[in-house]
Amino acid sequence: MEKNTDYMHPHPHHTHPHENTKAVLNRLSRAIGHLKSIKVMVEEGRDCSEVLIQLSAVKAAINNTGKVVLKDHLSHCLIDSIETGNMEAIEELNKAIDQFVK
Repeated sequence: MEKNTDYMHPHPHHTHPHENTKAVLNRLSRAIGHLKSIKVMVEEGRDCSEVLIQLSAVKAAINNTGKVVLKDHLSHCLIDSIETGNMEAIEELNKAIDQFVK
């Protein structure tokens, strides 16, 4: 079975490739690697200030990745939802945005 690399969508809409899937996966891989290195810093008893600075960098990387996903979603999924009258998808996006910006 071929692995689908598109984002998971709980709402039905036309299938289409996302332009930034590879970029998002690369960003997530880097953030995961960075987070693993922070775990090692904690295990080694590194200075709390250093750990906090590194955690801040990971948080920024995750937020920036979220922005890429959001822009991609707005460019493709939302337009498709509007064209097909899928109001449920629009409501789901609003909920997701609320969670993302908390």
